[in-house]
Amino acid sequence: MASGPLEGIRVLEFTQIIAGPFACQNLADMGAEVIKVEPPEGEPWRLFSQFMPGESKTYQGLNRGKRSLVLALQNPEAQAVVHKLIPDIDVVVINYRPDVPAKLGIDYDTLRALREDLIYVDNTAFGRQGPLAQSPGYDIIAQAVSGLMTGEGKFDPETGTPKIISSTAIADYGTGLAIAWGVCAALYHRERTGEGQMIESTLLQTALAFQGNSVFDLPAADDQKYEKMAKVHQLQEAGASYPDLLAAHNPLAVLGAGNIYYRAYSTLDGAIAIGALSPTLWAKVRTSLDTDFLGIADPEYNPLDPEWAAGAAKAVLAIEEHVRSRTSADWGDIFTANGVPNGTLNFPEDMNEHPQVLANDGIVELEHDLSGPQRQVGPVIKMSGSPLAAQGASPPLGRDTDAVLTEAGYSAEEIATLRDSGAIA
Repeated sequence: MASGPLEGIRVLEFTQIIAGPFACQNLADMGAEVIKVEPPEGEPWRLFSQFMPGESKTYQGLNRGKRSLVLALQNPEAQAVVHKLIPDIDVVVINYRPDVPAKLGIDYDTLRALREDLIYVDNTAFGRQGPLAQSPGYDIIAQAVSGLMTGEGKFDPETGTPKIISSTAIADYGTGLAIAWGVCAALYHRERTGEGQMIESTLLQTALAFQGNSVFDLPAADDQKYEKMAKVHQLQEAGASYPDLLAAHNPLAVLGAGNIYYRAYSTLDGAIAIGALSPTLWAKVRTSLDTDFLGIADPEYNPLDPEWAAGAAKAVLAIEEHVRSRTSADWGDIFTANGVPNGTLNFPEDMNEHPQVLANDGIVELEHDLSGPQRQVGPVIKMSGSPLAAQGASPPLGRDTDAVLTEAGYSAEEIATLRDSGAIA
């Protein structure tokens, strides 16, 4: 039996890949009953790097606690199934291109006519209006269009080819959290007013929100920005290379001169990061490193001055060599003793055994119907009064089709007829 703050809420999910599934997994962790609608072959993420037929680790990591309902939505009879379910559904989440839902009979206006207070989430890459409205998009496209990729400033030094943010699908996962947040707000609004509504989310808006200060335009403070961007645009018109554009966009990023305070260092057995963003912490860093070099704290700081930059580079290299002489644990002890925020660089594969994660119940143990035991990252938040919990592993394809239809009032004969017609599988 599901438990949590959304216990009793029913969600019908028409999503795939990351953003929508992650959103609905969060809703399931909150206790909502999530019914994931999949095509007969399964959503694409099931088929990506399968370790057994119809099952992939990527799918299982984004769809725990859900029920699987297989519908061939191009079939009018399958659309009729959706319409029969909707009066008992609180939330619909969909992430198709803006033109697709109406073709499948699952657009907001159609479904709202069946339940007036329905909450309907429409997630797209770029939004329903504008020149890119009908364009498909994935995380990598959102990174590119939003400026995240250029803001990251990474490229292959030999070819000049841009490098993506590859550690995570930042726009996708961020949008998943935004959707879950929006659904909770809409449910609260409905509780107060009785009104349903449509929520619109986009990968683009999430990517912009994550870099708000860079997108933020403030004429009173942005003279240097305007000059910089004028130079960037001139270089673009002249056909400059991507590395040249990056150098003009953020010349200090290439130099990195004088930064000993907010960065990662290589150690004897790995690496460690420190974060110091105040004069008080800067002094503690210098004490820890046993150095008088001020770096960016220097009143004469001027990384564009060749003489200053050369001296700074030499000092930083000496500090880096000093840090490499001891282990990460040694430096962790030193930085901690001096009050410097620090953390050893870890590999994500090791984090499901990290004592800090385990002490805060950050990992959940589940049993999948087909693939057996697994350990996953648990719910993203804790609540004392209405605790969240993983409601089980991800469902095998179509596991709950007959059960969901039976609960909706279909007889065994009617279910058999739907299966014979190809509407369900």
